[in-house]
Amino acid sequence: MQVENDSADFSSPAVLSDQSLLADIRLLGRLLGDTVREQEGAAAFERIETIRRLSVAVSRNGDMEADQKLDALLRSLSAAEALTVIRAFSYFSHLANIAEDLHPLQQENGREPGLANTFAHLRKASIGAGRVAKVLSNGWVSPVLTAHPTEVRRKSLLDAEHAISALLLARQHAKTKSELARNELQLRARVSQLWQTELLREARLTVRDEIANTLSYYRTTFLRQIPLLYAEIEERLDGLRIPPFLRMGTWVGGDRDGNPNVRAESLATALRLQSETALRFYLTEVHELGAELSISRRYAGCSEALGELAARSGDDNPHRDDEPYRRALIGVYSRLAATLEELTGQQAQRHAVAPANPYADARAFLADLEIIDDSLRCHHSEVIASQRLEPLIRAAEVFGFHLATVDLRQSSDRHEETIAELLAAARVTETYAALSEEEKRELLMRLLSDPRPVRLVDASYSDNAASELAIFETAAVMRRKYGRESIRHYIVSHTETVSDLLEVLLLQKECGLMRGTLAPCDAASVAADLIIVPLFETIGDLRNAAGIMRDFYALPGIVKLVTNSGAQQDIMLGYSDSNKDGGILASIWELYRASTALAEFFSQLPSIVMRLFHGRGGTVGRGGGPSYDAILAQPPGTVNGQIRLTEQGEVIAAKYANPQIGRINLELLVAATLEATLLSHGKTPPQEFLDAAADLAQWGMDAYRGLVYETPSFVDYFFASTPIAEIAALNIGSRPASRKPSRKIEDLRAIPWSFSWGQARLALPGWYGFGSSITRFLDGDDGARLALLRRMYQEWPFFRTLLSNIDMILSKTDLSIAHHYAGLAPDQALAARIYGEIEAEWGRANRALADITGSSQRLADNPSLARSLHHRFPYIAPLNYLQVELIRRWRGGQTGDDIRQGILMSINGVAAGLRNTG
Repeated sequence: MQVENDSADFSSPAVLSDQSLLADIRLLGRLLGDTVREQEGAAAFERIETIRRLSVAVSRNGDMEADQKLDALLRSLSAAEALTVIRAFSYFSHLANIAEDLHPLQQENGREPGLANTFAHLRKASIGAGRVAKVLSNGWVSPVLTAHPTEVRRKSLLDAEHAISALLLARQHAKTKSELARNELQLRARVSQLWQTELLREARLTVRDEIANTLSYYRTTFLRQIPLLYAEIEERLDGLRIPPFLRMGTWVGGDRDGNPNVRAESLATALRLQSETALRFYLTEVHELGAELSISRRYAGCSEALGELAARSGDDNPHRDDEPYRRALIGVYSRLAATLEELTGQQAQRHAVAPANPYADARAFLADLEIIDDSLRCHHSEVIASQRLEPLIRAAEVFGFHLATVDLRQSSDRHEETIAELLAAARVTETYAALSEEEKRELLMRLLSDPRPVRLVDASYSDNAASELAIFETAAVMRRKYGRESIRHYIVSHTETVSDLLEVLLLQKECGLMRGTLAPCDAASVAADLIIVPLFETIGDLRNAAGIMRDFYALPGIVKLVTNSGAQQDIMLGYSDSNKDGGILASIWELYRASTALAEFFSQLPSIVMRLFHGRGGTVGRGGGPSYDAILAQPPGTVNGQIRLTEQGEVIAAKYANPQIGRINLELLVAATLEATLLSHGKTPPQEFLDAAADLAQWGMDAYRGLVYETPSFVDYFFASTPIAEIAALNIGSRPASRKPSRKIEDLRAIPWSFSWGQARLALPGWYGFGSSITRFLDGDDGARLALLRRMYQEWPFFRTLLSNIDMILSKTDLSIAHHYAGLAPDQALAARIYGEIEAEWGRANRALADITGSSQRLADNPSLARSLHHRFPYIAPLNYLQVELIRRWRGGQTGDDIRQGILMSINGVAAGLRNTG
């Protein structure tokens, strides 16, 4: 496939840097075109080229004659021909993504903003290394890879794309024509491999598949890049050493909310495979170190402790008698191999001596590494210690034997059902679920103050209750086996009352995860192993968040219990459901207000650290957008060196599949946390800003709910005019698209809700209600209100980031394509009415952005993304048009496999092109 040469657009210095990006995209497009011609024939290639040229003419020039020809050509394609076209344009989007992701690595300023910028700002603000080190030493920064599988690419394709990425990077350093030619041949081979590889999964992902996919990012990126990031930070802190603060988290294998496939066995499997990943990494590193550290005692010497470690190694090979470091590392390897066998049942690959004496925990492994490190530093080998051993020590500190902390998550109603069954079997009460909130609290507090269990040893519980109890029991076993950091958090979805939290505490008590009771006589020693993390999701939940936490901590013994348990309180804020509930403005505003109110409450509990956990999705409608900007936009006083945030679906691959790009994204996360903590002035925005935001949020919510929840037959329009039904058939994860077997918007999971609108090129959850809200705010304005909105945009990071994200998502909409999707609805009168409302709101939103920002062009402040979309859109449009055509045929009864495959592949291709699947 060819890429249009728009070199005339590249006239300014700011744009010239993009020429290398376009050169890479043109190269990959040419190789893909050659592959199509070679493997599918000249006729298929010419057909694709004709479609491309027509689409470019329509997208960039508004050529209506070309539009009619394109429509007629696409409608005339057979299912098999359509499938080839879809594959070609889909693979082009994937290849363009590879080039774009690499582009920052090829720019001089590709790492900006980042640590260099942040430390420059800190120095300018007279904030010294000691103060920064203190924040990090007390901090906790954690990206959490979640079990929301919006990633639509197969693992085999990700691996091939990673290889293409590496070849493109290597191409930048080729010095001769022969090197370039050899590189191009290798690229051609990989593109050919892609074309011959199945784009879609034939079977739905299992939980084990999700675990395996997630672990690949540790092997390629996290295990090596995180230690290097620590080293860079410490170098910028003048050598001050900081304890681990950046750690990885995961939901994969522990998130049961809405996923019946995650059970106790999944949790055990996740931790076993995580441990194996960490231990095999350590084994490889120790083996390589042993090969390198051929240091002779005669020339360098060693410490007494190192000599003893070597003597205990079990290595009696006379050729290594004078090589204490090598012998010591052989002993360390032997113990690691024994640890691998004990924790995972797997065998190490190499054995200089037989595996023996497994490590009790990661701290014992670290102790041996530190003996080696100390000896090297004391015997003129500090450079070896710092460059080779220090990254391994840091990895062991951060990843332990567990690799990443697995969060447990379940819906509050499942906890209530389990507690009700326990109490009924124990004859405490037969009607727990019918009790009032006050009665539930009183009963639960009484049970938590009584050392006697309510769980009966010989009772027979339902499968659901037994499954819930098994999770808690397994968590206790896993923590003993893999360490306390292996499982720390228990997230309570749909937290609406204090009793929702007390129920999880009681389940911990019944399953050996709580010591002592809440009775006054036990208060000094009571503790729980798992942090109970409320998840506030809907608009109503967010509004009640601070009140629920205030009531929870007012209960006798709770403050002491949390203090004894580590004095940390995580609180999760849900972006997805709050947006689906009330629209973009209300969601973001209520998240802001909840964060502020929670920070104010916990400021009254100085002994307890509050940490907000942001449940951000991939799309703007689910809290997506640049993480760096989002963290800086948090209310003053809500970060304080503490933040967790979810990384989901396609975002994981985009951020972390490439090690260097992964390093940049991790660096940005740390940089933003430092800036939000140390450079935030702590000033509450002017009251007039807050009042205006509150009004805008309410009016935006009114407009959004008026369409989505109050318009008759809107749900029928949604299911008819988006590919939601077809998306449910796409094997993108192990959980169903809806929480309940219904067509209600309330029950639909937020991922397919946003995904469907993105496919239909409306991206409605990311902007609807904004235009009406601004229009209402400015009604009868004499200029003062517009001036206020412009001040808010210029002076308030929260408002500026919100508008920037709306701007971005509006730039990815296309009403002409969306109109084709509306044509799928059987009731065209209904479709015309609802689509007309959406179109009118789209116009209001664009005018509102222009009024506030002063620019009628979308992405005026992000020219790089604007140029990217300018080049991408002509290659995405044919996928949308063919998707509509094939859905029409499918729903009309043509249910051949080519049509089904074509629909699902087009979903993949559009998602890749827009980079907004989730």
